[in-house]
Amino acid sequence: MKTINEILDLNKRTPDEVINELKQKAIIIPDWFTINKEYDPMQHPVMDKAKYADVVNDNGTIDNVTRIILDMQRLAVKRMSELCFGVPVKRIYNAITDKQKEAAKIIEAVYQRNRIDAVNIERANMLFAGCEVLTLWYAVEGQNNIYGINSPIKIRCRSFTPIRGDKLYPLFDENGDYIAVSINYNVRRGDRDVEYFDTYTTDRHLKWVYNDGWQVEEDEIIEIGKNPTLYMWRQAPIWESSSCIVYEMEWAMSRNGNYLRKNSKPVWVVCADEQISVGEEKNQDNEFRSILQYPSGSTANYVTWQQAIENLKFYISELRQMFFSQLQLPDFSFENMKTTPMSGEARKQLFIDAQLKVKDESGRLLEFLDREVNVVKAFVKVIAPKLSSDIDALQVETVITPFTINDEKDTINNIMTATGGKAVLSQREGVEQLGWSSDVDKTMKELKEQEQYDIFETTN
Repeated sequence: MKTINEILDLNKRTPDEVINELKQKAIIIPDWFTINKEYDPMQHPVMDKAKYADVVNDNGTIDNVTRIILDMQRLAVKRMSELCFGVPVKRIYNAITDKQKEAAKIIEAVYQRNRIDAVNIERANMLFAGCEVLTLWYAVEGQNNIYGINSPIKIRCRSFTPIRGDKLYPLFDENGDYIAVSINYNVRRGDRDVEYFDTYTTDRHLKWVYNDGWQVEEDEIIEIGKNPTLYMWRQAPIWESSSCIVYEMEWAMSRNGNYLRKNSKPVWVVCADEQISVGEEKNQDNEFRSILQYPSGSTANYVTWQQAIENLKFYISELRQMFFSQLQLPDFSFENMKTTPMSGEARKQLFIDAQLKVKDESGRLLEFLDREVNVVKAFVKVIAPKLSSDIDALQVETVITPFTINDEKDTINNIMTATGGKAVLSQREGVEQLGWSSDVDKTMKELKEQEQYDIFETTN
């Protein structure tokens, strides 16, 4: 296999040849055009008039058939994103020296200024729906101190996904290592779209523009010593092969809707041997009473349609349960929680399958997030060069906590009971575990000062 430098050698190859080779995708990912037919409920089979046509009457009028769509695929994407990142990702900094603690504060400030919690949920939606997502970290010139230190640049991130029309081309070597990535996208310039193709490696960034052929618009050196992009993918959207269940529910409810519309109106039935004139009464606004005269022995009453509604409810309920069960996702909608009486402990058990699902997905997520820490650290070394060695030595652990209904009071009481009522955490560990304090050392210092003040007041 050619090295990335050999592929990008423009002295021996034309730009078209280089880009054609960069577009060779070794991994197999479903095309977004195909995925979107399942993801977008307006493209489901029940909305296809060629498969499910409206009724054309003899007089040329059209009766629209009932079309009920269920946005279950989008719901599955949201559910999985919430389970993975509903509880914000925790970064644990193992800072030993004061300089490492200072570096940890700067790194965390970079994350917070980029609103990383919202970015994580957005990227999860992109991954679980579009099967791939790429995040680019980049620097913008501008003097500032938003990270707690005077910095000549602002560090930002931007995500790309097929959902937004981007085409991603990761490049792996024979060992499966991620060595380069290219992004094919369009930018609106005036009244036309301009096609761009960006390639990122560990030390080089090339921007190509298409103008009757590919041309190099930019060729710059990446100074941070790392590829500033992060790529993540999966082989299928999060709803896997469950769309057929959704389609069956849509067909069942739509066809039943046609029967309801046709038969739910009341029918006035007159049982008599003689012919009875009906429908000749005046408008109800023009007469104050109605008089009906029928022969002796005749009967008249409303007849309603006796529909076997329980069968339909059972069918839809079973299909819905099958959808969530197969995907290992909890159906914790408000309606389901309201109608299903459960104890607090039982509701916790509801999330066991979902937690296992998050565990299955956490491999690629943690790999992605750990690489992101290294990229952010590389940018921080640019704005704080004096802390470079401390940034390299700083160990950062990324923790994904699956969302669950949890009562920490019960957990603490259980542990306290098991230890005979003795404390199981130091005060510092308790403050750090709670996570409310942005500066544990400062909080501990203030608590100690408050304790000394209380002692002084008591003695006086």
